[in-house]
Formats: sequence, C-alpha cells, structure tokens
Amino acid sequence: MTKKIYDLSQNLGVETQFWPFYPPFEAKYFKRKPEHGVNAQYIQTSNHIGTHLDAPRHFLTNGITIEKIPLEWLYGPGVIVNLRDVLDDLDVYTPKMIEERVEVREGDILVLNTGWHRFAPDGSEPDEERYILRHPGPHPDMVKWLLDKKIKLWCVDAVSTDHPMNLPIGRFLGKGTFGQCEKVRRICEQKFGGKEGVDKLFPEDHYQLTHNALFSHNCIHAENLGGPDMDAPEIQNKRLTLGCFPWKFEGGEAAFCRMVAFMDR
Repeated sequence: MTKKIYDLSQNLGVETQFWPFYPPFEAKYFKRKPEHGVNAQYIQTSNHIGTHLDAPRHFLTNGITIEKIPLEWLYGPGVIVNLRDVLDDLDVYTPKMIEERVEVREGDILVLNTGWHRFAPDGSEPDEERYILRHPGPHPDMVKWLLDKKIKLWCVDAVSTDHPMNLPIGRFLGKGTFGQCEKVRRICEQKFGGKEGVDKLFPEDHYQLTHNALFSHNCIHAENLGGPDMDAPEIQNKRLTLGCFPWKFEGGEAAFCRMVAFMDR
C-alpha cells in the first residue's frame, strides 16, 4: 500500500525567526558558477531555529546527543492533535484536551497543532511578536502524563514546548528596556486570576519545565513545526505514522530536522 507524505516543517533561511538573543541564520555563497565552476554556500547559525529536534544534552551535561538518539524514537506510530480551536494567546493545553480529540497510546509520537505555525514568518498570518511572545504552552500536568504514556518524542508548532511564563519571555526578556516580559505577565494575570493565579500555575521552580523535567527521562521534543501541510484536514486528530529526521550531528545538543507524516492512501 502506498503512502501519502505530509511535510510538517518550516522553511529555514534568513527570514526564519530566531530565538531571542540567539544568533540568527546567516547564509552566503563563497563560490559561484561563473568564477569557480560551481555554486557553494556557507551557513552560520544556532541549532535552535526553524524546525529542530532537542536532544537531552541541551539541558543535561551527561545527556545523550543527537547521533545517539535511537531511530526507533524518531519514526513510528503516533497522532496529530489539532488544538487550534481552543487555544488563544498564552493559553495552556492539558492532557484532557488532547485525549478528548484522539486516542494517544503508550509510546506514540505526539504532534500538537496549536495553530501557532500560522504566525511564523512562512505562515499564513506572519506575526513574529505573536509567534515568539504569546504562544500557548503546556499545563504542568503534561509532564506526568507524557511520562506515564512513555512518550519519547513530542512536537509542537510553536517556538518552545514551554509556556512563555516558564521562559525568559515571561520572566526577564526585555526587562527594563522594551518590557516584553511585563506585557506577557499582564496578559497572563488577566487570563489566569491575577498575580496569585500566575504564581501558582507558573512557580519559580518550573522554569523551562518540560526541558528540565523530561530530558532526564529521555523524553525529547521537536519545536517550530509548520508548513502548509500542518493544517491538512485529513491528518487532524488522526492516528498515522510520523517521522523526525535530523542530520546525524555528532555531539549535537540539537539539530535541524524534517518532520514528516505518512498516511495510507
């Protein structure tokens, strides 16, 4: 039986939005056909730009690196869960919201379509401030649920698997200059019941929660999924085969990847 292939990846180039304070993607030709008989390019960039896979080494000194991730973690059965109808700026998603839409089985690869890919530079409604500063994120209950489900790979179409209030975005980004974190916190306090509500939902020790709490269990993730196939109606809230294909980066704490879904025709 043949399979239809869906590309769930962003474009990667100089227009791609990079993580705040990280170096951007740079590319140039150092050889051109008329002069050298060949076209050849040089790139310089952070790993954490565009669709990419984080390895445990990103947060753990002794964590495994990209080339040591078993292929079995990166290809196999899974689900794409469409949450865009219930998520707005700085909302949180929960295991209940996921399980109301599709059956998630033990060991699945999990892809969350929050709708935020549409605000990426190559999305249908590009808005880099909204994409970086106001994306949805996980409720703390997601950590235990992912571990209980024995999920090795989960993926989001947002710049991070963590909520902005558990990131520099909501804690100190632009503090005293552009005040971005104050803007984010103000929206969150209106949404989650004031300062007390925000402090309860996003306590200090939950800083970069999904990175710190999950990598030690080899539960890894890919971020910045996207592309027009991300919203293909026939793959929403469905079980299918998923694949994440990073380059075999020796010693890599992260790597660019191509995220792909396969569905039987």
